[in-house]
Amino acid sequence: MTKSSANKSVNGEVCHHATNGLKPGKNGFVKNRYFDQKQQHKYRYPEEKDHHIDCNGGLYKRPFNESFEETPMLVAVFTYMGYGILTIFGYFRDFLREWKIEKCNIASERDEQKDFVPLYQDFENFYNRNVYLRIRDSFNRPVCSVPGAKMDLVERVSNDYNWTFEYTGKVLKDIINLGSYNYLGFAENTGRCSEAAAEVTKKYGVGVSSTRQEMGNLGMHEELEKLVAKFLGVESAMTFGMGFATNSMNIPALVGKGCLILSDELNHASLVLGARLSRSTIRVFKHNNMQSLEKLLRDAIVHGQPRTHRHWKKILILVEGIFSMEGSIVRLPEIVALKKKYKAYLYVDEAHSIGALGPNGRGVVDYFGLDPQDVDVMMGTFTKSFGSAGGYIAGKKELIDYLRTHSHSAVYATSMSPPVVEQIITSMKCIMGEDGTTYGIQQVRQLAENASYFRRRLQEMGFIIYGNNDSPVVPMMLYMPAKLNAFGREMLKRNIGVVVVGFPATPIIESRARFCISAAHTKEMLDMALSAICEVGDLLHAKYSRRRILPSLDRSFDEETTYEETED
Repeated sequence: MTKSSANKSVNGEVCHHATNGLKPGKNGFVKNRYFDQKQQHKYRYPEEKDHHIDCNGGLYKRPFNESFEETPMLVAVFTYMGYGILTIFGYFRDFLREWKIEKCNIASERDEQKDFVPLYQDFENFYNRNVYLRIRDSFNRPVCSVPGAKMDLVERVSNDYNWTFEYTGKVLKDIINLGSYNYLGFAENTGRCSEAAAEVTKKYGVGVSSTRQEMGNLGMHEELEKLVAKFLGVESAMTFGMGFATNSMNIPALVGKGCLILSDELNHASLVLGARLSRSTIRVFKHNNMQSLEKLLRDAIVHGQPRTHRHWKKILILVEGIFSMEGSIVRLPEIVALKKKYKAYLYVDEAHSIGALGPNGRGVVDYFGLDPQDVDVMMGTFTKSFGSAGGYIAGKKELIDYLRTHSHSAVYATSMSPPVVEQIITSMKCIMGEDGTTYGIQQVRQLAENASYFRRRLQEMGFIIYGNNDSPVVPMMLYMPAKLNAFGREMLKRNIGVVVVGFPATPIIESRARFCISAAHTKEMLDMALSAICEVGDLLHAKYSRRRILPSLDRSFDEETTYEETED
């Protein structure tokens, strides 16, 4: 289960350079990707210098640094053992519930319905009642304030092992919020955005109570769509009231039977659902792996459709800008090159990257300095960086005109609420500088600095951190199910609110804490959170990294990092 000797250099040192786009394996040593012309350390092959740039014809105009340190073998073994023990005890407790020895709180069929088709599949709910319930108190915590850099939580307790909760009446004040997608700090109840939304509420009310095609098309809806198109640098755009439905309801309008969808294996559930609803053939390529994608493209061109071998009507590549669980950034320059080479279409979901990436906050296209015309369908949401709700599709005018009449979201969904629209317009103008200030672009830069600082400090402490150096999504690996809940509880004791994620949302041995960094976080807040994370990490023995970054005081964000490798 350890890495083979092929990963060692001739001088006996461990090489930590991964091939282009490969996802980490199951166990063993570190596998990182560093494509920075400035960074060269002693553990790198001489011929690997600028490997990514050389091998891809200068596609990347900026450093592209990502790391996925592999799960240590011993940690993987103990993680599997932990889930095994939970499973054994789960079956034992189910036995006790069956014989009425232990009280059963789960939903079950009534006696008179025993011969009916079952509404509740006991085995399918096994994980929920025997594993998830043990850590349920770490999820769905009720927030009773604005989800800004700090928030207030309602205290709750459970006297029946998390089957039910009771509120104590106390409020936990000033919890540092490391879980919300408030990347640019616009989700506040004070300031220009909230004031503008309040004025619009007085004028238009809260709801429209009609679809855009009937009586729900307001002037501000059209203003928003023109502003989105201008912001993204495309011909036209269309907005929707729900981000999830923007994917799930529009993909079926773009492709159908006889079409091929090539989907990244870590795509969001909304993309997966939209692909399934389209009735297209779906093939999955390895995460951010361009060799895997090109092989599927080549096979699709050569062999065509199954059985008939006719050519595909359309080939659509589905990817995300920032992958929300891995913190990785799509290799857009390479995908654009493959898309042009094989004459495919490209659909990019920028839910987490729009506003959070790029020198102008215009997403992953801006981040790589590409032409927006290279992406056929640009999708994004307003729920993260803009502190609002809804989503958009942008691209050529012909595409948007087609969707206006063929998209289920456009035809049947209620129009966006006026104050929601105004929140988006005001925040987007702020980012573009059309409000007469530089506040928006300052927030974009502050987010980049905060994310880089937070990620680097965690790596210096010895935690295994996934993702790209420039991503505001920072996954920290915990692995074991017991540590997942313990980390969430211990952090809350220290007034830090975090999100912990485990199976089935992640692979079974890759449970993690996911931090979402905001421009609203001050350095003092981040240092306080980092101190608490370090303390809890020592308490739980969660500092698994075998790659040590040597800390340097008062170091700017663009300076070179020093690495020191350890081998057990």
